[in-house]
Amino acid sequence: MTDLIDWVHDARERTCELVADLSDSQLIGPRLATVNPLLWEIGHVAWFQEKWALRRDGRSSVRADADALYDSAAIPHDVRWDLPLLRREETLRYLREVRDRVIEKLQGRKLTQEDTYFTLLAVFHEDMHTEAFTYTRQTLGYPPPRLQIADCRLQNEKSASSNLQSAICNLQSHTAGGPLPGDVLIPSGLFQMGAARDEPFVFDNEKWAHPVQVQPFAIARAPVTQAEFADFVNDGGYRQPHLWSEDGWNWRSQAGAEHPVYWQAQTNGSWLRRDFDRWVPLEAHRPLLHVNWHEAMAYCSWAGRRLPTEVEWEFAAAAEPGSARKRRFPWGDSLTPNPRANLDWRAMGCVDVADFAGGDSAFGCRQMIGNVWEWTACKFLPYPGFQADPYKEYSRPWFETHKVLRGGCWCSRSRLLRNIWRNFYLPERRDVWAGFRTCAISP
Repeated sequence: MTDLIDWVHDARERTCELVADLSDSQLIGPRLATVNPLLWEIGHVAWFQEKWALRRDGRSSVRADADALYDSAAIPHDVRWDLPLLRREETLRYLREVRDRVIEKLQGRKLTQEDTYFTLLAVFHEDMHTEAFTYTRQTLGYPPPRLQIADCRLQNEKSASSNLQSAICNLQSHTAGGPLPGDVLIPSGLFQMGAARDEPFVFDNEKWAHPVQVQPFAIARAPVTQAEFADFVNDGGYRQPHLWSEDGWNWRSQAGAEHPVYWQAQTNGSWLRRDFDRWVPLEAHRPLLHVNWHEAMAYCSWAGRRLPTEVEWEFAAAAEPGSARKRRFPWGDSLTPNPRANLDWRAMGCVDVADFAGGDSAFGCRQMIGNVWEWTACKFLPYPGFQADPYKEYSRPWFETHKVLRGGCWCSRSRLLRNIWRNFYLPERRDVWAGFRTCAISP
């Protein structure tokens, strides 16, 4: 129960930190299809927690207007800027009140399995939104978030860092920098894809493990880097229709895309990349960021490569050679000792693709958890026998139209991710912390 209370508290602290320095006008922001007004979104986080962790037993809401303001299933996206939203302090008061009532409930009773499940659902929902708050700041060109990393109770690192300097030293001791070229060969095998029934918490789209026969393939040891993608851009990759699918070329033409969304060409032929509110030179050996599925597919056509399928990605991350055993994380079954991956805002951005060698999978793939989300070739589809969980809007509305990403990014929470975790976005989304790794056409 102590860990559960800590997670409730920690998630809410991170939400508040990520908006604390923003002005009232920044908390509203422009009306865009890819982001929410942050003032609405932080209130929605509290509403969701209240709905699932407190109100299932029939109690009334903390606020009589909460459903009318924050129910994402009932309030269309474009309307959220027009609502009579609470002012900042009143919104934060709502967040604190809901958190305190959840903690009081956890402390005041013997927890049922249902209590634990719905408390975790709300925590993980908030974790997904804090990642979204971070990419919203990037989308809108706000400054990078000001996080008191030394004060954050990073899970499973209780003995790691007592202050910011030791946290930085701990991070640097696990990094080497530079590129990581080449492929690893993955043998064929019968693989149990998805969640085992003994997982402590499972989202409905991960249920359940089912056998899939995997053919031999060769997958890159690391994601595509900024330097590698710059070669594609400089070779006119965005101006060659034959490299793009029909849908991809239509998207590129309508968007007027000539390069990744946050890149800017310089007169000397080099490129800058916008990192929140500042322009920086490309970091050659860091993973490519903020490209969509169409851009990833076009690069693969140009490079004579392909995206991994979803099962290939999970097999490369979780399987062990010559064994039926499946790892929970690429490096094993535990998050400790840490850090083995760039998660939890540790580096406040991506690191080089050669960093975190201690997080390699059994086959030698690096950073399959953390640093940057990775597009796969596959549509987001239900596993055999799919049944929606009580939060029915989580997966079912997005099947068929979205593409699957795997692995997590630098601002994903370590408590949320594992090899089986599935993310999903529309193929035209290029605002999220997404890149990709490639496979050889034939092994």
